[in-house]
Amino acid sequence: WFFGNHQVARATAKVSDDDRSVDGEVNGGYSPEVVTLKKGVPATLNFTRKDASSCLDRVVFSDFGINKELPQNEKQAIEIDTSKAGEYQWACGMDMFHGKVIVK
Repeated sequence: WFFGNHQVARATAKVSDDDRSVDGEVNGGYSPEVVTLKKGVPATLNFTRKDASSCLDRVVFSDFGINKELPQNEKQAIEIDTSKAGEYQWACGMDMFHGKVIVK
């Protein structure tokens, strides 16, 4: 997966009672890597880290001031500010693996 043909998973959050929640897996990278959310609708990304690598033990959303630990095999909910449209990157603690939230 590291240097080979890497598939990019995409997801659009599902709406339930005016709240959006997306489940993601951290295992040799992020899946999905791109998440699309609706502007102004509260949203949560739920990361579950399967990978034992210390590289992936944190997720950083620099645009939102978020730097969260991702304990292995535990779901970690991260609320995303959807008040402004745009594209917002996230990365692992070592800035090697990346993902993107698109708010529109």
